[in-house]
Amino acid sequence: MATYKVIASTTVGSGGTNPIEFTSIPATYTDLLLKISARTDYNDNGRNYVRFRFNSSSSTIYSYKWLHGFDANTVGGGSDSALNAGHILIICANDATANTFSNNDMYITDYAGSNNKSLLITGVAENNTSNFFSLSQCGATWGSTSAITSISLYAVGVSSTQKFVQYTTATLYGIKNS
Repeated sequence: MATYKVIASTTVGSGGTNPIEFTSIPATYTDLLLKISARTDYNDNGRNYVRFRFNSSSSTIYSYKWLHGFDANTVGGGSDSALNAGHILIICANDATANTFSNNDMYITDYAGSNNKSLLITGVAENNTSNFFSLSQCGATWGSTSAITSISLYAVGVSSTQKFVQYTTATLYGIKNS
């Protein structure tokens, strides 16, 4: 049976922040699970994305394949590779229904091992309208054999001025198989 332990948790205060960072991640667990409930201050048809970096690495070794459902009629998918940051997690934008936050999970297997890192990302954002509902399923890799010791989450983009808004929460769990 797997056990979950909170490694760190953060709640964004007034004024917002960018990035959200988890540092000094111990190598004592089997896997990691990041749970985030988020919203940005950027206007973009009700939804945005979060970029991430492990260990502050901007090497072009991030890749992913995704499937998105954007509303009642639009589904899309694809892949991208050789990126300098991971592009995952669909979140509510500032122009979504007020006080509506997205929910996302990022599961990282064997994060301290000596193989490339594999991730499963799921997320949902809604705008409380009859046609707007975004969901995302994504498989990603980080092409590094280094243990993950830090995670940085960027609202919209790694060089953007957009912020995660107040009450955005992120919690990092360590998972042990016992």
